[in-house]
Formats: sequence, C-alpha cells, structure tokens
Amino acid sequence: MIFLVLLAFIGVPLLEIAVFIEVGGFLGLWPTLGVVILTAIAGTTLLRHQGLATLGRARSNLEAGRLPMVEVFDGVCLLLAGALLLTPGFVTDLAGLLLFVPALRAVLRRMLARHLTASGRSDVRANVFADDRDHGGATVIEGEFEVEDRDDDGAGQNSGT
Repeated sequence: MIFLVLLAFIGVPLLEIAVFIEVGGFLGLWPTLGVVILTAIAGTTLLRHQGLATLGRARSNLEAGRLPMVEVFDGVCLLLAGALLLTPGFVTDLAGLLLFVPALRAVLRRMLARHLTASGRSDVRANVFADDRDHGGATVIEGEFEVEDRDDDGAGQNSGT
C-alpha cells in the first residue's frame, strides 16, 4: 500500500508535467493556463450543483427513516472530485470530472461494496428508524452478544451467550 501511495505522489506530478508540456506545445502557454482555470471554475459549479442535490437526497432519506449510505458515498466522491479539479493539471481534472458522473459513482460503489463484503470487513445491517409503535415506543435493536468474565490474570472465560 505504501508503495502505491509513493508511486502516486511521484507518478501523478510527472504525468501532469508531461501532459502540460504536450498541451502547452499544441495550444500555447496562455490558452493552456486558461483551460486549467476554466476547469477549476466548472468543477466548482458542478460541485455546488451536485453537492446540494446529494444533500437534499440525504435529508429526504433521513426524514423517511433510511440511512443515506449512497448519498454519503456520493458526497465523498464529490469532495474528492472537487479537490482533483482544483488541483492544477489535466489528468487530475479528468479524474475529477469522471467522479461527477453518477453512473461511474454507482459502479465504484458496487465495486467497493463487493470488496468489503468479500474481505469480511462489513456486515452491518441496522434499522434504527424502525416504526416504534410495534414495541410500545421502545427502540428494538436485534443482535448477538457474548459475555466474558475476566479472571485476575486477564484470561477470559465464556459464561454464556
């Protein structure tokens, strides 16, 4: 993992420099800088529009008693997209613009869910906003637990489930 991060910190700037040189040679200095500034402005506009829409969907889900997990993932993607678009460069701009595409975010969300499920890192299901009238107003959370008694030496003994 550390190798990938190091590769990204070295590879991405080198790639950006190479693309800047090529685009600058084709368009010239000032048009190239203008394109970089325009992508930052377009990114800010897209971020504001899609961010507010995502926030509205999250609020609606919360009011309906559903956890806004899709909206949270979309919000993280939009935050990353905004950061990439504000970073000068064509490669980071392309990556940022791709994160604004809802279909691509859905694919990434499914891939991440598949990965987390396969690795056993996620298996959380909760309905904390369930209709409380069935239980006399009390919130019922289903789950499993295990009680352990600790001896003086710190070794645990299982006393039941």
